[in-house]
Amino acid sequence: MTLTSPPPGAASHPVPALAARLDGVASSPVRELLALVGRDDVISFAGGLPAPELFDTAGLREAFARALSPADAPRSLQYAATEGDPQLRAHVAARLTAGGLPTAAEDLIITTGSQQALTLIAAALLDPGAVVAVEQPTYLAALQSFALAGARLVGVEGDADGLDPEAFEHVCRTARPALLYLVPTFANPTGRTLSPARRAAVAAIAARYGVWVVEDDPYGELRYSGTRSAPLASEPELAANGLYLGSFSKVGAPGLRIGWVRAPHGVRRALAIAKQAGDLHTSTIDQAAAARYLESVDLGAHIARLVSAYRDRRDAMLAELPAVLPAGSSWTRPDGGMFIWVRLPGTIDTADLLPAALERGVAFVPGWPFYAGEPDRATLRMSFTTYDPDRTAEGVRRLAGVLG
Repeated sequence: MTLTSPPPGAASHPVPALAARLDGVASSPVRELLALVGRDDVISFAGGLPAPELFDTAGLREAFARALSPADAPRSLQYAATEGDPQLRAHVAARLTAGGLPTAAEDLIITTGSQQALTLIAAALLDPGAVVAVEQPTYLAALQSFALAGARLVGVEGDADGLDPEAFEHVCRTARPALLYLVPTFANPTGRTLSPARRAAVAAIAARYGVWVVEDDPYGELRYSGTRSAPLASEPELAANGLYLGSFSKVGAPGLRIGWVRAPHGVRRALAIAKQAGDLHTSTIDQAAAARYLESVDLGAHIARLVSAYRDRRDAMLAELPAVLPAGSSWTRPDGGMFIWVRLPGTIDTADLLPAALERGVAFVPGWPFYAGEPDRATLRMSFTTYDPDRTAEGVRRLAGVLG
């Protein structure tokens, strides 16, 4: 066991070592950048933050009041079942079913945000050294979660239509992954959406090779244009090996930390055991309030307001980008979600450009952390949901001369 040296002036006793499993897990640059630029004078496109002025504060306040009413408070403040509040599970199941993914309440486990669902899946389905295939690039906190479990990450290339099925099959033949993780609808960080034909192809390949498929869908209801895609998990081939992750964070409020995982019967017990070991159950009061909110509020109408506002913000960013990006740049034009993915020409490292951007009072996320393998360092991610259209346009204009 390696022992670290004490800091200057400290006692000379040896300091116990940290767990070796953390050695290959990098800190999230997004989380660090959020702390760095948390000033009013900085327009930050770095974090995927919902617009706080669009939170339904009044509706949530009333939901918490009902959960803490004399009749409900004893249950809302007590220990609860690991799998989650029965009423909340029923409401979520009904919404998933209406969205094209037939779901019963017992198919679901409520989690502390969908991020916890990734941790549970890694604990239940992956042994150290297992191979996890991920879309290239992909959500960096998922990379952290799988790396912490000791998995070996293998990137799968894609294009404007999402993950390339031929590339996925090649990875299945050569690397034998245990699990495929992807955000098929308005992906983080690219904003791309997996086409219907590719969804069917990916499902068939995964079934043929016996690969777990984890579909992360936090953004699917935030569609601003185009036709809604059926969840990948609704493909018949994934009935036994498909898991679906959802969240209240993007359409409700991230501070609630309410997420869920829909899993096949044979997996749910393992996930529940992993959750028992992690936190026993998600906050009972938050679950109760979320259930009261879903039964009393027209969430569809609230999401429609979000979509209208975010569409204008997306369009404001897209309108300004051609004037500030150097010739030869490319960027995505997402039909929904929160992100635009930019690639600058040549081999420039966008991390080197970030200090100049911060001096101008604007922030973005360099693209390299989103890659499982060799990164394309000329890329960057920009989130368009946090500010109104005028503030968004002003932030993009601050990048003039910074990016090339």
